Amino acid sequence: MAEGLARTAGTTALAGRRELPIGQPPAHDTKSSLTDPVTEFDRAAEAYIVNELRRLRPDDAIVGEEGAADNGTSGIEWHIDPIDGTANFLYDLPAWCTSVAAVRTGRPLTDAIAGAVYVPVTDEMFSAHAGGGATLNNLPISASKADAISMSLIGTGFSYLDDRRVVQADRIRSLLPQVRDIRRYGSAAIDLAFVACGRLDAYFEEHLNSWDMAAGLLIANEAGAEVSGFDGGDPDELDAVAAAPGIHAALLAAIKGASS
Repeated sequence: MAEGLARTAGTTALAGRRELPIGQPPAHDTKSSLTDPVTEFDRAAEAYIVNELRRLRPDDAIVGEEGAADNGTSGIEWHIDPIDGTANFLYDLPAWCTSVAAVRTGRPLTDAIAGAVYVPVTDEMFSAHAGGGATLNNLPISASKADAISMSLIGTGFSYLDDRRVVQADRIRSLLPQVRDIRRYGSAAIDLAFVACGRLDAYFEEHLNSWDMAAGLLIANEAGAEVSGFDGGDPDELDAVAAAPGIHAALLAAIKGASS
């Protein structure tokens, strides 16, 4: 179900974006800051997913980036990001996706049931269910075998709030000389999916929301990546890491050292 919802919502958003003239961004509002956009396509994609869930799973809870907040009685919550990477969507860059995950109420995000991250521009469907491994377009995927952070490609992201960006920039300045390189794609869900298939050796970020990472964390975990918070405990909205097992401990140490 997560795959079908993500695919239809993402495909519809892409079709709408393609109707605009080249170089013309869609009209948009802002949310947490002036650099945090939201478009009619975000809202329409979330509305579609919410309406389908209310029809198919009326007893489940829903938590959506664009305001969906339905209480449920089933013990299952759906965490929805209709367009993760809206700034990329705005600029017609390909790194945006639709992320849908079912998680157990009150449990860590790593205890998710099922999740899908669909990248419409490349037509790539990353998905997983608990205990079933992870796939890309129905083919099995696995995290990288990296065993040294000095030769590892690391993904990260930055907050929309200026004071947080200052802290994150200082950390990157310290961390960058210790790794192969840093990538910033602008979508947490895609970054986690890329860890799952080995396109990134690791990813870390702070100040996320559950809808940004619920599906991606499950996919990365099922692909064999080690997922945690910066302190080695469960990942949460304060901070999250997904890494090849061979570099996870070293990356945590490097993040801690770069943060001190």
